[in-house]
Amino acid sequence: MGWKVGIVGAGFAGLIAARELERLGHEVEIFEARDRIGGRTWTTTENSLDYPLEMGGTWVHWMQPYVWAEMQRYEAEMIVSPFVDKAYWFVNNEVRTGTEEELDGKLGEIQAKVFEGSREFFPFPHDPDFVLRDPDIPEEVKERYRAADETPVLAGLDGFSDEERALADSYWRAGYQGSSEKASSLMAKHWAALSDHRLSLLDDQTLRYKLKDGMKGIYEKIAADVHGPIHLSTPIDAVVHHDKGATLTLSHGTTREFDAVVVTIPAGALGNVSFSPGLPTDVQKIVDSKWGCTGFKIWIKVEGHKNVFAYGDAGHPIAMIRSEYFLDDGTTIMVGFGPDHTELDGEDVAEVNRIVKEWDPELEVVGSTWHNWQEDEWSGQTWTTPALGQFAAAKPHDLGASRLVLAGSDWAAGWNSFVDGAIETGYRAANKINSLARKA
Repeated sequence: MGWKVGIVGAGFAGLIAARELERLGHEVEIFEARDRIGGRTWTTTENSLDYPLEMGGTWVHWMQPYVWAEMQRYEAEMIVSPFVDKAYWFVNNEVRTGTEEELDGKLGEIQAKVFEGSREFFPFPHDPDFVLRDPDIPEEVKERYRAADETPVLAGLDGFSDEERALADSYWRAGYQGSSEKASSLMAKHWAALSDHRLSLLDDQTLRYKLKDGMKGIYEKIAADVHGPIHLSTPIDAVVHHDKGATLTLSHGTTREFDAVVVTIPAGALGNVSFSPGLPTDVQKIVDSKWGCTGFKIWIKVEGHKNVFAYGDAGHPIAMIRSEYFLDDGTTIMVGFGPDHTELDGEDVAEVNRIVKEWDPELEVVGSTWHNWQEDEWSGQTWTTPALGQFAAAKPHDLGASRLVLAGSDWAAGWNSFVDGAIETGYRAANKINSLARKA
């Protein structure tokens, strides 16, 4: 007999878990706090630029196995982001220019130093704490692994030039969505391990390829394959779980009984829900303190077709921008990332224009937009970036015989900052519940 399973959240993790549970013979019901599906992926024209933009997750790759499988399943077409003509970067408050290839070359040696230890710490990249569990791994390696989790990503780079350090700092403030001084170096090493320890492949996987029809071209099709109801604008206030079932309390006070529950809420918003029994200790610590991601993603429209890439220095609110779309009206839409969402207003065109002109006075901003995920009560964060000492918590959590399963990209074994990781955990959650049902 199939179980009745409640799923909290209609992002990729929740939708995949629902589809797979139904395939395995279970009945599902999804509860989504927002008035839309997709979670932190959101392809929309509801923005001030009036253009279909990815307000959240965007980039995909054939070496991200879970999202690639879904792309093949739903025949999603991939397109490439532009290769830029001109690059800008700061060194000691001075703007320098060159090509994208020259910029990549300047990052090569220092990033190799950042990635140092990636092969030793992550021999199996989709099993990130393998070295801590394997009895054959020397204790000395395990201690260095733990120490790396407490070490900032740019520590130990004194032998490099000011230019190299400035570029690496810009790169990781954009990638970590926060201060590089507070970022666990293990995440960078893990990203390297997932990219064959090559910077070029890492860049391709995280910022080169996207979907022609946007992320909605996949998440809408997954949702269409789910037969159970998807309740939008339906937040959950409480979850009671045990070894016989689980109870969800909806925000309007009614309760629903299930054989099992999958919760896919990002850690930044898990505090909106009470759990009994409470969450695992390391998960609760993340809920209380948040991940290291304090940043933002912004879309910027400039006059003319400007094919550019730029890094901002430590005092620059936007750590990185690059051209993405060349519009028929002669304008260009660029995407940008920064470490602190409080340092600018992404809808203030004059403010964004002033910041962009620090790279090139001839760049004229005519529009900008964002979704402030940090202030979104249903996310409270952008993508998962572990601060110092947090990497070990960013992994799958097995609650044993409890009928509660946590999913979402926060808890992925592989790309836990990306759609690929969210899909991975959706499969993992469905398999866990199916296993519990078979044993019941």
